[in-house]
Amino acid sequence: MNTRRPRFYPGRSPRIANTRRGFLQLSAAALSGAVLSNCARNLADVSSEESTSSAAADGGTLNVYSWANYSDQELLDSFQAKTGIEVVVDTYDSNETMLAKMQAGGGSAYSIIYPSDYMVTQMIELDMLTPLDKSRLVGLENLRSQWQDPVYDPGSAHSVAATWGTTGFVYNPDNLGTTLTGWDYFWENGGSLNRQITLLNDVREVMGGVLHSLGYSYNSEDPAELEEAYNRLVELKPAIANFITNGWEDQVSSGDVLVSMAYSVDALSLVEENPNMEYVIPETGSSLWTDAMVIPKSAPNPDAAYEWLNFLLVPENAASLVGRLKFATPNEVAYDQLSDELKADTKLFPPQDLLDRCEGIAPVSEEATELYDQYWTQLTST
Repeated sequence: MNTRRPRFYPGRSPRIANTRRGFLQLSAAALSGAVLSNCARNLADVSSEESTSSAAADGGTLNVYSWANYSDQELLDSFQAKTGIEVVVDTYDSNETMLAKMQAGGGSAYSIIYPSDYMVTQMIELDMLTPLDKSRLVGLENLRSQWQDPVYDPGSAHSVAATWGTTGFVYNPDNLGTTLTGWDYFWENGGSLNRQITLLNDVREVMGGVLHSLGYSYNSEDPAELEEAYNRLVELKPAIANFITNGWEDQVSSGDVLVSMAYSVDALSLVEENPNMEYVIPETGSSLWTDAMVIPKSAPNPDAAYEWLNFLLVPENAASLVGRLKFATPNEVAYDQLSDELKADTKLFPPQDLLDRCEGIAPVSEEATELYDQYWTQLTST
């Protein structure tokens, strides 16, 4: 199973994990209130000139293992100009791919990794992460409260939140000939959608989205509900071109497919490049996810890793990335510095009523995990 954001069930084998983005355990209302709040704040202002380690003096190289679209050349150049440290970024398309590489020893070159929320928990359980020395970090207090003490890593003992977002659909309204509002469209128009949609290569996002559209929880463990969601997807199978996490952009932009399921951070990057495209969060709600930055115990350059964390905790730097790469920041001071246009972007920062219908994807039991995996294998192998 090659899922981008699998979930982790504490105590189970690391072979099994089930989806990209959840484990927030936050109410959507609390998240929305934190994101959209304009109330007065008394948070420290961190200067972009601050630095806390000797890495700048030594230069060297920082190897980063990340999701795509979380950095650009401007970020790498700015960091090198500030610290003297060259950055090399490699990307992965699933948490399992990253974890397998780390466990096989192939990740020993990396000093910064960007696991999803649930994967932070799993890597802590596997004793793979360096506990953070908070005395070497400047600006943690700028993070919103739920990311200073996240449920996936209490007290941010091993991680620094990097970004959060939603899951939805990308499409060109002119090509589709209508406005897409959610999952029901696919079954209502299945006969005209032969191999015209792509879904994420992620069992819990796909099964969860369908479960949610049926009025159930993303995290259902009810065998009857899971079977119902699976049968719905079997009905939809002729319309599915493939299950793909990365690489769908060209397909939907060219019109080879009409709709692609995507994470907001990837979808909004495409919309920025191609204004004819639209990103929609299903009207029934979406999953919510967080990605974080960690230092693995095998990190060859932890000094440079702390430099990277501190650089991205600077509000000006975090805000600049939001403007360029279109992902939601957990940094409260950075949010305050965003343009009114960005703050008003309801795809980037969804409104309260929509967030109220969203849900974090949480761990499920071993028995449920096996059932999810069984259905996923049947769905993707036929």
